Amino acid sequence: MRAARIYYKDIEAGKLTETNDGTYKFRYLPEYMATYPDQFITFSMPVAPYPYTDKRLFAFFEGLIPEGWLPDIASENWKINQNDRMGLLPACCANCIGAVSVIPITEEENE
Repeated sequence: MRAARIYYKDIEAGKLTETNDGTYKFRYLPEYMATYPDQFITFSMPVAPYPYTDKRLFAFFEGLIPEGWLPDIASENWKINQNDRMGLLPACCANCIGAVSVIPITEEENE
C-alpha cells in the first residue's frame, strides 16, 4: 500500500492511499474537518467524515500531475513508470503551483 499526505495551504488536510488491490482512498483528517469544515480541496470532494474511494486515481489528483518534461525527469531519475500515477503524484507534486501539496508517506510511517 502506498500513501501520501495531502496539504491544503500548508495545513495537512487528509490522506490519499492506494491499496494493494489498486483502490484509491482519500479521507479528510478529523482535526481538519473540525477546524475547516467548509474548506474542501476540490468541489468533487467536500469535507466529509467518510472516505472517498475509486478504482482510478481521482480526477483532481490526476490533474495535479504535470505534463511534459517533469514526468520525464521523474521517470528517468527516480525510475518511476509514466503510467504509475500514484508514483508520479508525490514525486512531482510536493511543491505544486496552487493550494494543494502531496507529500509521500514512507512505508514505516504508514504502518
